[in-house]
Amino acid sequence: MKKLMLCFCLVLTSVITKAQSDQEGIKAAINQFFDGMRNTDSTLIKAVIHENCTLRSVARSKEGETVINEEKIQGFIKSVGTKREGIKLDERLTSFDIKVDGDMGIAWTPYRFYVNDTFRHCGVNVFSLIKTKAGWKITAIMDTRRKDGCD
Repeated sequence: MKKLMLCFCLVLTSVITKAQSDQEGIKAAINQFFDGMRNTDSTLIKAVIHENCTLRSVARSKEGETVINEEKIQGFIKSVGTKREGIKLDERLTSFDIKVDGDMGIAWTPYRFYVNDTFRHCGVNVFSLIKTKAGWKITAIMDTRRKDGCD
C-alpha cells in the first residue's frame, strides 16, 4: 500500500510540475513578445511567433456592427521593430489566465496600453500557442480595444 501511495504521489507531482512548466513557458513567450515591442527588438518577437501567426482586433464599425480587423504579422513586427525617436510603446498586462491541453495553450491577458507613459486604451488579448521543439510559439493574437471601463 505504501508503494502504491508513493507511486500515486510521484505521478501527481509529475503532472503538476509539467502543468506549471507549460504555464510558465506560455507566460515567458508572451512576456518576451511585449519585451520586444517595448524595446523595438523584432528579434525577440520573431523568436516566439509561429510563421503562420495571425493578428486580429475586434472592433465596432461606425454603424455599430462588430467587425474583425486583421493585420499582417510581418507588418506588425516591422512597425514595432522600427525605432522612432521619442516613441515608446508599452502594453502592460494586468493578469494571465492560461489553459493548456497537450501541445496547445491559450492565454487571456487583460492589458493597458501606453505610448510614452500616456494611457491610450485597454482591452483583452487572447493568445493561441503551440508547443514546439523550440518552445511555446504564438500562433494567433486577437484583442479588444476600448478607452472606457479600464479601471
